[in-house]
Amino acid sequence: MRYRNHWKLWLVVATQLTVQLLAGSFTVGTYNLEFYVDRPTPGISPKSEEGRRIICQGIRAVDADVLALQEVGSASALSELRDSLKREGLHYPYSELVRGWDKNLHVAFLSRHPIRAARHHTNESFLHRGRRFHVGRGFGEIEVEFEKRRIIFLTAHLKSKREIPEADQEQLRIEEATLLREKIDAHLKRNPNAHLVVLGDFNDGVGTRAYSTLVGRGRAKLFDTRPHERNGDSLSNPNPRYDPRRIIWTHFYAKEEIFSRIDYILLSPSLRDFYRPEQSFVLALKDWGAASDHRPVCVHLEF
Repeated sequence: MRYRNHWKLWLVVATQLTVQLLAGSFTVGTYNLEFYVDRPTPGISPKSEEGRRIICQGIRAVDADVLALQEVGSASALSELRDSLKREGLHYPYSELVRGWDKNLHVAFLSRHPIRAARHHTNESFLHRGRRFHVGRGFGEIEVEFEKRRIIFLTAHLKSKREIPEADQEQLRIEEATLLREKIDAHLKRNPNAHLVVLGDFNDGVGTRAYSTLVGRGRAKLFDTRPHERNGDSLSNPNPRYDPRRIIWTHFYAKEEIFSRIDYILLSPSLRDFYRPEQSFVLALKDWGAASDHRPVCVHLEF
């Protein structure tokens, strides 16, 4: 009888520890939905039923507490997505749609936790060669409280690589990245220990000026989580100067048949120790391309 009681006590303790561990788990995701519109838009067709189904499947697999979205159409499109997810058992009671200068496509957030504050940076502009340009999709910012911690999320969809006659697309992207970095620096100047997550579609790879501008340097340098597919690769790169040769691409550029990583989740220094790479991933999903030319990225934090 004594051993049986010990067993019951151990079971109670183990259950409590498991609940505590689960309570401290927090997942963050980002996903470019590629023209997620629900009504005819100039040059854009509404997302197909099959595409919407696969998008929901991908979002369910990521199962993020906070999910940043890019290329969302109207508020009704975002509402339709939330309703579809809810019918399939994934409920996001809180959301935020950020309308920028681009009237057709926007950035947005879905959240399981109450959004304590929201800021829409939609009037950001810069001078380039004597001409004023606006950040097309603006920047979205929300604050979410979890485990008595305030976490700030900044999302962006920077200028694409599509050429325009008015200016060089790369230079515009660098200017937008500079404005976003100014907001990052402002947060970290007010509080060097701020929990800051910067995520979204930055439309550029590592080694570019836009990327290095966003990441920054010194004590305010952001940490690039660099998730990869869950395909079993675990060995290091034979060349120790480089990261392991894992499958990390997030976007397919059909015109040149290029797979690249342009979707990121960056963490402020205060969050780096909470990052769990073994539970973070780029989602490999069957028929992913019927949903979007991007793949969702998920990062797991353990407080």
